[in-house]
Amino acid sequence: MRVLGRILAVVLLLIVVAVASTFSAATLPVGPAPAGGLPAATPPPGMSLSALPTGAGKAGAAFAYRGGGLLDEREFAMTAVLVRHPRGDLLIDAGFGRGAREHLAAQSALLRATARYQYGTAAADQLGAGGYPVTRLAGVLLTHAHWDHVSGLDALPGTPVWVNRDEHAFIESGDRGAAVIRAIAPRRYVDYGFDGPPLLGFPGSHDVWGDGAIVALPAPGHTPGSTVILVTLPSGRRFAFLGDLAWQTEGVELPAERPFITRQLVDQDAEGVRRGLGQVAAIHRAFPAITLLPAHDGRAFARLPVFPASLD
Repeated sequence: MRVLGRILAVVLLLIVVAVASTFSAATLPVGPAPAGGLPAATPPPGMSLSALPTGAGKAGAAFAYRGGGLLDEREFAMTAVLVRHPRGDLLIDAGFGRGAREHLAAQSALLRATARYQYGTAAADQLGAGGYPVTRLAGVLLTHAHWDHVSGLDALPGTPVWVNRDEHAFIESGDRGAAVIRAIAPRRYVDYGFDGPPLLGFPGSHDVWGDGAIVALPAPGHTPGSTVILVTLPSGRRFAFLGDLAWQTEGVELPAERPFITRQLVDQDAEGVRRGLGQVAAIHRAFPAITLLPAHDGRAFARLPVFPASLD
């Protein structure tokens, strides 16, 4: 029994060391440089964007990317973004909703333990307080369907949810990662495919209004239909909303993936995430003027004006 106990202790120690090593600094290869220049875009006058902060989490950068400091506390933003467009206004993601505490309670204990959460005001309630009727929204364009991106749909019962076909299939699959959006029912979905031309190294695209102003790009891995959304404003400024491809900007700038524990908690396909990080890192190096916005980087979202202020 003593021998067996020692063997088990050694095995446990090796497992702990192996997992701990995944927090150490390690960079991924940068993808190939995107061919050609920036995609053409003719954003119309009157287009603008505004941030709608709905809450945040506090956690060490070590949980966001390999090489991050455990004591380097970061604000993990939960922010919806209002994009006004003459053909139809959209929210990019919905952030925390009125029932965010209950939505968090439905997640695994380990996921709940990775951050300390703060709850703000649902995006719909912020819009209403600012005199913006939510009935004006053409939809909520999701980067993906995890709980912290869809919780705010509970305050937008009549607003369509725009998802690509792979993410809609993920929602309907019964996967626990999409349980919250299934519970917030009924929902009206607008499905789309990536039937447009390749852009910036991505194999396809979906131009929402046909003018290059809001373009969805396929970045599967975190979820099967995870999406990068490229927004171009009339001023010429461009923003890439990365969803959870990376949680902090260093994940793209280095680039570096999440450590093993968080990968196991949240990523469906780690290799897909690696490919996406490498591709976005290549875009960042080729076109540094594009502002990268990982969904949970509070420093990045602090660059955006908060509703009712806007950037055009």
